[in-house]
Amino acid sequence: MANVRKVTNEILEMIDNGAIDPIQVVQMCLNYMSEADVADMAQANDLSFDDDDDDEEEEEEDGDED
Repeated sequence: MANVRKVTNEILEMIDNGAIDPIQVVQMCLNYMSEADVADMAQANDLSFDDDDDDEEEEEEDGDED
């Protein structure tokens, strides 16, 4: 039976061996994926983002410019 996650396992092994920085792998993955794919992945892994937090940050930034 073929190893269906061959490349995934090789990348994980590279991370474990210190051959590649895990932050770089995360950045590569997120940059490669569409926004919809990223949102899907976040939801599947119970990562939630409160849209209201973004609005509050924008309001605070606008207030700092005065």
